[in-house]
Amino acid sequence: MDWISPRSLKRLGMLNMNRRNVDYISRYNERSSYPLVDNKLKTKLVVAEYGVKTPKLLQIVRQQHEISHFREMAEDLEGFAIKPAKGSGGKGITVITGRDGENYIKASGSRVDSSFLERHLTNILAGLYSLAGTPDVAIVENLVESAPSLAKYSHQGVPDIRIVVFQGYPVMAMLRLATTASDGKANLHQGAVGVGLDIGSGRSLNAVQFNRPITLHPDTGLALENIQIDAWGEMLEMASRCYEATGLGYMGVDLVVDANEGPLLLELNARPGLAIQMANGRGLLPRLRAIEALKRPHFTPLERSRFAMDTFASF
Repeated sequence: MDWISPRSLKRLGMLNMNRRNVDYISRYNERSSYPLVDNKLKTKLVVAEYGVKTPKLLQIVRQQHEISHFREMAEDLEGFAIKPAKGSGGKGITVITGRDGENYIKASGSRVDSSFLERHLTNILAGLYSLAGTPDVAIVENLVESAPSLAKYSHQGVPDIRIVVFQGYPVMAMLRLATTASDGKANLHQGAVGVGLDIGSGRSLNAVQFNRPITLHPDTGLALENIQIDAWGEMLEMASRCYEATGLGYMGVDLVVDANEGPLLLELNARPGLAIQMANGRGLLPRLRAIEALKRPHFTPLERSRFAMDTFASF
């Protein structure tokens, strides 16, 4: 079937966009906290104070004249990522995975020279990728090397994990896998695969691409059942800790499992999308209401993450 009735969606507890915007984002997210999550540099600095690890920062480019230092900084690096601080949806992110003489190898396999990367930095500073088209800052980070246990499922791009956190409680999670259709990006709207994850165990539940159920990755051909996320409890606690760091009551926390560093925070989102419900095959509303009904909230990230694991396991 290509459609489902509103009554069926309501029975499944699906959260729609209007209710998300009015009852959760507007109600629980203070506008003053938005700059902390809409700016990747500010996010890195604030979460560090709460013990949340992020990819190592290699360089900050704030002014045009600072671009001249980029070539020197990157001379001995095999890989790194260039990101606009105020970009969204993966726009403007360039990932370098290796070198070929004087050229740099992008995640897609194409080769570019240093002048290409310097022009890209100029475009970032000009605000080409920023949320409002305003002047931006470029950050250069250490290359994330995905843990082999997850990397094998993704095509070119690094797989990441989106966790929706409500009032400091992790309530729903999914693994996002890059595909040819998504051009190596973990963006579901562009064709990445979304794999719902059981909050209680970190095991895969269900998988979708373009909102349609699938059982195999379209490029790797690997089965998407029985995927297990390592260090799951640690990742949930990290996501929960972002509540204290930002004060946002409703947000998306994007994490990655690095082969050397373990779980790392990639970014935060104050307006997380709703496709995570399709990936899980169940709605957010029952879980959100369960948190709202709590008479005695838990005060530490560890307590909240453990409560979520116990309460929402196969919920």
